[in-house]
Amino acid sequence: MTASPDLPTGRPPGGPRGRAVMVLGTTSGAGKSFLTTALCRWYARQGLRVAPFKAQNMSNNARVVPGLNGRMGEIGSAQYFQALAARARPDVRMNPVLLKPEKDTASQVVVLGEVDEVLTRAPWRARSESLWARAREALDALLAENDVVVIEGAGSPAEINLHASDYVNMRTALAADAACLLVSDIDRGGAFAHLFGTHQLLPAHERALIRGFVLNRFRGDASLLAPGPEMLQQLTGVPTVATLPMWRGHGLPEEDGVFDDRSTGSGSLCRIAVVAYPRLSNLDEFQPLRQLEGVRLQWARTPADLVDVDWIILPGSKAVAADLAWLREQRLDRSIAEHAAAGRPVLGICGGLQMLGEALIDPHGVDGNAPGLGLLPLVTQFEREKLLRETQARFADADADAGTGMATSGPGMAAPWSALTGQTAHGYEIHHGRTAQHPSLAAATPVLWDDRGEVIGWQHGPVLGHYLHGMFENDAVLTALFQRPIRPLEQVFDGLADYVDRHFHPGVLTGLLSPALTPAPDPADAPALPP
Repeated sequence: MTASPDLPTGRPPGGPRGRAVMVLGTTSGAGKSFLTTALCRWYARQGLRVAPFKAQNMSNNARVVPGLNGRMGEIGSAQYFQALAARARPDVRMNPVLLKPEKDTASQVVVLGEVDEVLTRAPWRARSESLWARAREALDALLAENDVVVIEGAGSPAEINLHASDYVNMRTALAADAACLLVSDIDRGGAFAHLFGTHQLLPAHERALIRGFVLNRFRGDASLLAPGPEMLQQLTGVPTVATLPMWRGHGLPEEDGVFDDRSTGSGSLCRIAVVAYPRLSNLDEFQPLRQLEGVRLQWARTPADLVDVDWIILPGSKAVAADLAWLREQRLDRSIAEHAAAGRPVLGICGGLQMLGEALIDPHGVDGNAPGLGLLPLVTQFEREKLLRETQARFADADADAGTGMATSGPGMAAPWSALTGQTAHGYEIHHGRTAQHPSLAAATPVLWDDRGEVIGWQHGPVLGHYLHGMFENDAVLTALFQRPIRPLEQVFDGLADYVDRHFHPGVLTGLLSPALTPAPDPADAPALPP
């Protein structure tokens, strides 16, 4: 799940400005990211040069991509996957502002891939104009370099309390002269009211950009929708251009990496519990596990959730010390220790690795001091500078004798970490912590080295911790652990493009690249609803 070095970098300057297609939603979670990704691949398959764009994303799921002045930066995972779907090289301009929540009332502000401490401390309304200026520059650059820019909105464009300072939705749409689709999740109920209400709350010049309504996640007989779409068009002048059926197995990670137990893999070969602390991050990297037959992924928020599982995974965290305190409050620390003592696998990635150690030391006030779980003889110190890099790593000398107590109904499952010996894996690192062996404890076994020769992973018995995000996105790793490769991302993206091609009305997606002939009619002139 990484970008190819052979992806195009942009068309020659001086040509006509590219067209913009924008996906707006009536609510958060309506399906904007999913549809944007599908459209990126659909337009790319038409032979067009395509790039995604989201002026501002709020997520703790981020990917490391090329930034400014030769440095690496980070963008939201959704825009990373959209870039791959567009066959474009991901870069920081595709998500110029990333907000990474640190607590309920505060977020770290990442601008063009780098943390901006001044804007992080600034009040929201005071910083929005400055952020819009940076986002507008990135948008203009992408429009100049590409035939099509597929833009994703955020939340709803009609939050009237935020409209004056909202630059992510209609201000972006106006700047790009975008042909806009408005998406509603019909599975939640109230889709027609959501679409009509959102349309009506927009000023007339913004309503004129809405070219079509999309009903997403529909289950049932589509004929039962009539006469809803027709009545909605009478009221607004906007046609319903697609009804997208519910599709759980599309293979694309959810925007925030969140999954529910209903949509995980089936089978009883291996049950894997992911500890769901409040500020968990980078969950999209577990999407390949969800797709594997014979693997079941589930959340763990209480000790009961860890009973009889085969693996426990401690994922990344945006607030390691706070999440570690939460883990102890839930008494999950005891269950994890008992699981490891029974010889069953525990995996910690990034923040999860740091929790598994003896101590967190924070001399700069980055995250917080805390005692660790003591399952790896390591100590982590937080540094001011965040480490961002793409990493090519190699596993070696894993403990082939570490017992696991796991079911042995499949090859390679009795001692999973030993199966990684000699495997190479591509991924990425995002962390403030620097982890090293505790000087007064028995040594953990170094098992993962990066391409600079530095140790980034350690094992002690059945417990493995490392800094490599994206390990499960490597075919060789999943084949070694489960004897099954992942579904290729190219296949996932093509499936999304086929899906929208089937369910959008003919000619709509091509038509969005042409300027609207006339603005949408004023709803005040629309005929009244029939009795």
